[in-house]
Amino acid sequence: MQQKKNPRLVEVKLAQFLMLSGQGDPSGDGFQVAVGAMYSVAFAAKMTKKKEEGLDYKVCQLEGQWWAEGSTYDFIDQPRDSWKYNLMIRVPDFITAADVQKAIETASQKGKEGVEKVSLETYEEGLCVQALHLGSYAEETPLIRKIEDFARENGKIFHGLHHEIYLSDARRVAPEKLKTILRHPIIDVD
Repeated sequence: MQQKKNPRLVEVKLAQFLMLSGQGDPSGDGFQVAVGAMYSVAFAAKMTKKKEEGLDYKVCQLEGQWWAEGSTYDFIDQPRDSWKYNLMIRVPDFITAADVQKAIETASQKGKEGVEKVSLETYEEGLCVQALHLGSYAEETPLIRKIEDFARENGKIFHGLHHEIYLSDARRVAPEKLKTILRHPIIDVD
């Protein structure tokens, strides 16, 4: 599905994710360990499932939900070390808790840090507004405001956590060329 730069409504159904929660500056070492842990478990689960049962799938993009204490989406103005996050990687329904535990053990035996914090969770976001952001993460605020305005124009308000889906690898792509889906759950204005 081609992503749109302009805000649009989407319905996000129940799905299964690898998840890891934490707090800290996304440019800090702790966050980088968390990202590494997510990918280590994701690829270990994929390879185990393929080897043992012949089931293969593409590892999905990393996603992140962000907030700060007392602020679900205006966290940008808070000190970066106070930012809280849920990292997420969607996995197929045939991945089980036992598969994830086995993947954690495999990754741990290979010396991967933080993998014990990864869990398998289901999550349903419901009705959301989303748009494609092109550029650095530091320049997302104008599009977030545009998404919020779009929600209001449609009789909705933000509800829940700011959500990002990282279509580009920030380690390999110049900041001005990053592609990120910005998403926010919404509810009716009362």
